[in-house]
Amino acid sequence: KKLMTIVAAGLFLACLPSGAQKFSVSTDLLGYAFFGTMNADVSLAVSRKWSLTAGVRCNPFTFRKGEERQFQVRQQSYALGARLWPWHTGSGWWLAGKLRYQEYNQGGLFSMETSEGDRFGAGMYAGYTHMLGAHLNIEFGAGLWSGVDSYRRYSCPECGMTLSSGKKAFLLPDDIMISLAYVF
Repeated sequence: KKLMTIVAAGLFLACLPSGAQKFSVSTDLLGYAFFGTMNADVSLAVSRKWSLTAGVRCNPFTFRKGEERQFQVRQQSYALGARLWPWHTGSGWWLAGKLRYQEYNQGGLFSMETSEGDRFGAGMYAGYTHMLGAHLNIEFGAGLWSGVDSYRRYSCPECGMTLSSGKKAFLLPDDIMISLAYVF
């Protein structure tokens, strides 16, 4: 429902008349390589140097479910932000800031410990967008996000024995991306 609201708002804003507005939809190819994390971002240029962004990520997959070496990097994540383009929106270098919410459940990759929780935070990002054609761009970027993590840690993915729980601050890499963007 949240995604539909974001998409509807983006489509409404994209229909407003203005010579400087361009709407784009993108997906991060590295996200799919990270255990099949599906993702999409929408962007709306509101001036020559500024664009607004909204994004969603989803990974519902559990691998080797029920086996001794089960692992998962499940998540649903929502972000809202803005990009500053020193030259022109949709081309060249950019700096961005985002607010993000993430619900996650991950574990079993390097040890049997599993954690789940909710993260709220903000991030700073930088990148470069290269125009491949009139309507197709490739974007490269990376960033960091920080905030509060309400978590619970378990001894294994299936047993449910709680090791710890609480709230803590976090600083994590985010949006390490190679994205394809279609510009309308």
